[in-house]
Amino acid sequence: MASSMISSATIATVNRTSPAQASMVTPFTGLKSASAFPVTRKANNDITSLASNGGRVQCMKVWPPLGKKKFETLSYLPTLTQEQLAKEVEYLLRSKWIPCLEFELEHGFVYRENHRSPGYYDGRYWTMWKLPMFGCTDASQVLKEVEECKKEYPNAYIRIIGFDNKRQVQCISFIAYKPPGFST
Repeated sequence: MASSMISSATIATVNRTSPAQASMVTPFTGLKSASAFPVTRKANNDITSLASNGGRVQCMKVWPPLGKKKFETLSYLPTLTQEQLAKEVEYLLRSKWIPCLEFELEHGFVYRENHRSPGYYDGRYWTMWKLPMFGCTDASQVLKEVEECKKEYPNAYIRIIGFDNKRQVQCISFIAYKPPGFST
């Protein structure tokens, strides 16, 4: 019965609008003025608390740009120890990601060989070592597979990848082993 209570003026207004006007949305008119918000200002006349870019900033140099190869995440750090690798794998497993190992026999890093267009790089896809480790719950299982891959391919680069099976994406990737003859 509520529909019968609409006035005839409302129906006439609806009928006069064109189909284009009926689908129009009112334009954005901006944010509310600052005068609508309460003002709380802290009176601070101390010039030393001002933000500064500063001339004495201490920063860590993370990547020398000449003569270095770019690998995956954490590649700017020194080679990870077995304990550090185990902690990274434990983080991967705690995050509910599926570990997987990949290896590369030739380059181990992205490079350009077959094409020169922007955004195209060779060496992004490596060979998978066995299947992803579905159901893996222990970092030692992953590190054991890294050792097996090293025995089978001693001159290969080996990386560990973590896949998120819900979002269907790769979430982490880092180098687990570089061959003995590795040159930067």
